[in-house]
Formats: sequence, structure tokens, C-alpha cells
Amino acid sequence: MPDADPAETGAGGRRRTVRRLLLALVVVLALAGGVLIWVGVTRPSGPGSVASVGSIPAPTTTLSTSDPTTTAPPVSRSPVPLSRSAPVSLRVPSIGVSSSLLSLGLNPDRTVESPKDFGKAGWYDLGPTPGEVGASVILGHIDSYRGPAVFYRLSKLGPGDQILVLRGDGKTAAFTVDAKRQYPKSGFPANDVYGAVDYAGLRLVTCGGEFDRAARSYLDNIVVYAHFTGTT
Repeated sequence: MPDADPAETGAGGRRRTVRRLLLALVVVLALAGGVLIWVGVTRPSGPGSVASVGSIPAPTTTLSTSDPTTTAPPVSRSPVPLSRSAPVSLRVPSIGVSSSLLSLGLNPDRTVESPKDFGKAGWYDLGPTPGEVGASVILGHIDSYRGPAVFYRLSKLGPGDQILVLRGDGKTAAFTVDAKRQYPKSGFPANDVYGAVDYAGLRLVTCGGEFDRAARSYLDNIVVYAHFTGTT
């Protein structure tokens, strides 16, 4: 299904978790006003190339390396991770985001569900929970036919900004932004976003860049990388 014009709609473990879900392919696309992610699941038997899914071109990457300037937190500021607990809500004070969190799973075609409510973000519930060891991923739309959506200002985030996630156990996990990156969809960094990490990380994902009216799709994706800094 093609994207709609921005004026109408928009895009945008612990080791047990990693063993259950190490992703061999993630290609983010903006479809029907959502963030759609193609996912291929494999066991962590070691480094390997990403396999293609359907007709989507397979980028060549591995699941064992990551860019420390993009994804690794300062070692001195990494507290003891939390146990697993599903997230309830998200706040990003510097850009005015306050949203309850939807739970997002997989569609029958192996794509990640996108939030059905443009005003709410969603947590990919097959991955680590925020504060748990691993890369937890939260997705949100950039705009809708009514105007800006929950992650409309995500691109404004920068290093040092705070992200707060209230969890089901009553703890609020605080994260500090390490970096914000913009990628063409054909070059989405699956390893950095979904690959195994040895700290509690968080990624916020939406669409961005120019809107291709012919393809009815945003050309890029925005990814914010953050690390767990404690509870509040």
C-alpha cells in the first residue's frame, strides 16, 4: 500500500531475549502512514550476512559489530540494567512528547506492526524492554492527515537529551541520547538498531527526509540512539 501525502497521513535482554530474537534483516519503510520493518529471525550462531526477505533487497551487514560512536554508551555512566518489564508510557521533555505506549508485534508477512494511533508511539514487544540489556525499539509516526504526529519533532533530539520510559513495574527508566542519525531507507543499519549489545539501549525510530510524492513515501528514516542512565 503506498504512502499518503504528508498532508493526509504519515510515516513514520538479556541474552535470553537476544537468543530468542536476533534479527537478520530490518529494512524500515514508510507505508500507509506508518513505520514498517521487515524482519527475518535467525538463531545467534555467530556473525553472518543478512538474508533477503521477499523482494526487498538484502543489505550486506553482520550482526556482530556496531559503531561505538553511534550505539555504545560511555562505560562510566552505565548503571546496573533492570529486569524485564513491559513499558507503559514514554516522555521526551525536550520535544514535548508524552505518549502511552502501544505493544507492537509482527504481521503475518514478517513486518513489524505500526502504531494504529498517530498520537501514540509503540514498543516492539519481541525485543528487550526499556532498561533491560539489549536494544529496545520504540516506533512512531511523523505526521498524519490532521498534522504532526507523535514523533514529528524526533529529528530535533541531540546528544544529552533525556528520554523517560515508565515501566509496568512502576520504575521510570531514564535514557540519555547518544546520537541521532538519518539514513536512506536502502541503507537502514539493521545491526545498529536491532543487533545484540551488552548494555541497556534504546532506539526511537520514525521516517524523515524528503517526501517522494510519486512514490508516496518518505525517503529516509530517523533513528535516535540512547543508553540507560538509571531510574527516576
